[in-house]
Amino acid sequence: MQDKRAISAFLDAQAAEAGSARNTLLAYGRDLANFTDWLVRQGRDLNRVSREEIEDYLSFCDAEGLSRATRARRLSSIRQFTRFALQEGWREDDPAIRISGPGRAQRLPRTLSQAEVSAILDTAPQIGRTPLDRARNACLIELLYATGMRVSELVALPVAICLGDPQVLLIKGKGGRERMVPLTAKARAALALWLTARASAGEDTAFGRLVAGKGARWLFPAPGAAGHMPRQSFGRLLGDIAAQAGVDPARVSPHVIRHAFATHLLEGGADLRAIQTLLGHADLGTTEIYTHVLDQRMRDLVLNHHPLAQTDRNAETD
Repeated sequence: MQDKRAISAFLDAQAAEAGSARNTLLAYGRDLANFTDWLVRQGRDLNRVSREEIEDYLSFCDAEGLSRATRARRLSSIRQFTRFALQEGWREDDPAIRISGPGRAQRLPRTLSQAEVSAILDTAPQIGRTPLDRARNACLIELLYATGMRVSELVALPVAICLGDPQVLLIKGKGGRERMVPLTAKARAALALWLTARASAGEDTAFGRLVAGKGARWLFPAPGAAGHMPRQSFGRLLGDIAAQAGVDPARVSPHVIRHAFATHLLEGGADLRAIQTLLGHADLGTTEIYTHVLDQRMRDLVLNHHPLAQTDRNAETD
């Protein structure tokens, strides 16, 4: 029970002082609960854990077949907690501070070509049973690609910030950080069309009652508990649109469109720090992954189209 109270205090502090997002707090809680369960089986408790026990736990996770990314995340959660325990005076040392993590395998983000994204954008206004559905779907896809928003930010857009034909949107991202993202002319047109359709819904219709009721606050109202479209619903919708556009749905997700937004900006000559700001990345290092995507595309371009590269390839096959 003491460990549970310590974890609860840590999570409260992360929420109040560090402004950690809900998903981050849930991940911390799951990781620390798993670690605590393992410690209990060893007859130990969280506040007196040693460096050797943390390393034994990581070895246990490795033997369980957990990926490098999962083990790295669990160690990060433990580090955050032990640092907090030291700051609170619960212990006199930080046993996790010098532990080398398993690291993360660098994996280039999946993305789409500009032609593939254009096909999805062109198809979106054609998907939906009613004109209302089609206007909403076009607006969702146009906003996603125009801004590079996270799907959680997109589906939870307040309608108030979208009124009056805005040229930019104020987005509240992870940790409560705010950023301004500009809208393209096509995105503004799709937004205006959707706002008109949304406002014109009859009061005697299910959607009209939703807009007048618990969905009033949201740009994309839905009848669920949150009052707005769930992320999962949008993910399925995007897959349907991709399939109709002739793009493999397995290659398409809201996050892939976000990657495409960043990659296409970089291809067009955008500054990396500007892309960092638009994506809402706290660390430039997170944004730098897109330079590797561009490097790979450049290599593919040379290997596929340079005449000497073609000669080299032909020689290899001979």
